[in-house]
Amino acid sequence: MSKNKPSKKKVVVKKKEKANVQPTTSRLKNSGNRQSAQAADFPFSKNNFLFMGIGVLFILLGMLAMSGGAMPDPDTWDADRIYGFRRTVLAPILILIGLGIEIYAIFKD
Repeated sequence: MSKNKPSKKKVVVKKKEKANVQPTTSRLKNSGNRQSAQAADFPFSKNNFLFMGIGVLFILLGMLAMSGGAMPDPDTWDADRIYGFRRTVLAPILILIGLGIEIYAIFKD
């Protein structure tokens, strides 16, 4: 007892045509100019480098102010040559000011 099943009708599915897709464009200004795109990625500007140079100058001035101090005569002791205002107060202040300027230069926007 076999029954013949009626065959199903085949349905042809048509694919939709692809829409015209435009290429994506860069959101950066002057996207055609490669140098400007690279400059936008650099974290420091001219002002940052200017402040960094000023900070290094203050640090070097502090180091110079701290240097020296040889006694002219090995038989005499002059405490002011070693423990004077220039070496104990002025030089460390100049170095700390230089370090503060360096920190400001790094974090400056």
